[in-house]
Amino acid sequence: MIGLDTCVLARLILNDDATQSPIASGFVETLTPRRPGYVSIAAILELAWVLQRRRSRPEIIRTMYRLLRSRVLVIESAPVVYRALLMFASGNIGFADCLIDRSAHAHGCEFTATFDRAAARTPGFLDIGRRAYPLSLH
Repeated sequence: MIGLDTCVLARLILNDDATQSPIASGFVETLTPRRPGYVSIAAILELAWVLQRRRSRPEIIRTMYRLLRSRVLVIESAPVVYRALLMFASGNIGFADCLIDRSAHAHGCEFTATFDRAAARTPGFLDIGRRAYPLSLH
C-alpha cells in the first residue's frame, strides 16, 4: 500500500498544474487493487477544504463518491467518510463538520458539542453556547 497526501489527490482531481497534475495522474495509474493507494481521513478532510474553494457542492459529492468507490484506493474509516458524505449531501453544513460528527457518532458519542449555529441545526450536534448543559470534566 502507498500513502497519498492531499497534494497528490488535489492535483489529480483538479488537474490544475501543468507539471504536477500529469505526474499525479500517472502515479495513480500505477496503483492496483493488490498495491493500492491509502488515503487517510486527514487527507480527505484537507481535500474537502481545497475542493470547497474551487468546486460546487454537487461536484464535491461526486468526487468523494468516486474516491470511496475506487478499486485502487483504501480510504481510512471509509464507512464514516461515506456517512459524512451522506450528511453533507443532505445538509447545509461543511464536510468537515459532517466528518467530525459522524466520527464522534461512530465512537459512541451522544452528540457533538459546537458553537457553530449552522451545525447546531443538524441532528447530532448540540449548540452548547445557546443551551445550558451541565458539563463535568471530572
